[in-house]
Amino acid sequence: MDEIFEQTTVIPVLTIEAIEDAVPLARALVRGGLTRLEVALRTDAAPGAIAAIAHELPDAVVGAGTLLRPTDVTRAVEAGARFLVSPGFTPSLVASGLASGLPYLPGVATPSEVMAARELGCSLLKFFPAASLGGAATLATLAPVFRGVAFCPTGGITEETAPQYLRLPNVPMVGGSWMVPPSDLATRNWDRITSLARRAANLRRG
Repeated sequence: MDEIFEQTTVIPVLTIEAIEDAVPLARALVRGGLTRLEVALRTDAAPGAIAAIAHELPDAVVGAGTLLRPTDVTRAVEAGARFLVSPGFTPSLVASGLASGLPYLPGVATPSEVMAARELGCSLLKFFPAASLGGAATLATLAPVFRGVAFCPTGGITEETAPQYLRLPNVPMVGGSWMVPPSDLATRNWDRITSLARRAANLRRG
């Protein structure tokens, strides 16, 4: 976990519809300084996109997101994912994620879910959907209650709000898609995406 995420503050969350966009998009993000990439398993192209990025870009560490069931863990591992993320969790999903041997971030939305995930052995959690759940203010409230638990908030985070999260002691990194605007992805404006990625990569903790 530390080896992959130690120097990471922003993880792009990517929804890839066309597999031919996978490598150029990843290359644009890596060129901008974002090397940890999460590909959401929301599309038919996602497993192939993960495999293509893993094969073509050794400087990128590509993971799989939107894991909803244990079979998704299997698909992600077979595609070559290096880390796993889910928007929520169930005991069977956590068991599969941990059994994979890969870094796994289950999603939580409430204090009870934080407690349940911690009991299952998870201490780095995805907080989702962050903006709808009160954003940085909610995570600031959770910090003194759940010492030793860190969060990667995702959902509704923008370039403007990301620094609010990264100032918190329990938020080592954030996830978001603001550096890949749908219009720029549609037009394959890789230079613009690289520029936005570079700005995101310059965000620092504290």
